[in-house]
Amino acid sequence: MIRPRLTLARTTARAVALVAATAGVLLAAAPPASAAVPSGKYVALGDSYTAGPLIPTQVDLNCLRSSRNYPSLIAASAGSSSFVDVSCSGATTADILTGGSTPAQISAVTSNTALVTVEIGGNDIGFSSIITTCAQDSLSSPLGSPCKNRYTAGGTDQLRARIDATAPKITAVLQAVHAAAPSARVVVIGYPAILPDSGYGCWPVVPIAFQDVPYLRGIEKALNSMLASTAAANNATYADVYTPSIGRDACSSSGTRWVEGLIPANAAAPFHPNATGEQGMATAVLAKLNS
Repeated sequence: MIRPRLTLARTTARAVALVAATAGVLLAAAPPASAAVPSGKYVALGDSYTAGPLIPTQVDLNCLRSSRNYPSLIAASAGSSSFVDVSCSGATTADILTGGSTPAQISAVTSNTALVTVEIGGNDIGFSSIITTCAQDSLSSPLGSPCKNRYTAGGTDQLRARIDATAPKITAVLQAVHAAAPSARVVVIGYPAILPDSGYGCWPVVPIAFQDVPYLRGIEKALNSMLASTAAANNATYADVYTPSIGRDACSSSGTRWVEGLIPANAAAPFHPNATGEQGMATAVLAKLNS
């Protein structure tokens, strides 16, 4: 934006009036100030994509939680007055609401909480079993679509049905967060690209059959779409981490990828974000919070 030069005010009254009028137009047209990242208490809820399993340094061996996961990076950038990360590998929506081997994650959210991030849903649809099953199926038919055939047998897409069934569970989580911290800003975070955003993958480096790659890519996008729409319906912000991760999937080079493959080249669990991925997700979430 070009501002009127102050020297114009020294010429004539007419010029002064013109400057004043122009400044008024510019001020009226200026966009509102960006929302600041809340700097009060921050609570992170979520599963292994939040926790960062096997990324050094692991600060909770029970939940495989890293000190370099995206919540830790967000808290440091925001200057959070206090930070509680209860994300845990293997967590489902039930682990947030009622607990299991660990206390219910929702118990960390209190009335003075200013920011809550939530990344959950992958384990509710059976992420680990889907990866294992599809990898095993690819051994018998690497050029075909054995995994898609399995999950769509009978004319019903079982995985999309699981996503639909998970939506009310995400709603319950968000409603519980709002009830516990009515003034908190709540951000739902999607999942980064595991498989390439186009093409047929890189079997056997990532052991998913060629024709199954487009199918599973569609399943992940459907999960993210459900998370986005559920967030919008429940007074929460959705942070898209899939788009900035395109080209940084498990088939990408070791120095580029955000998500590792079956045999990680960087310190991380198989088919999970590495430290670069956690940094990338933190950057995407911070950008959303500042928008």
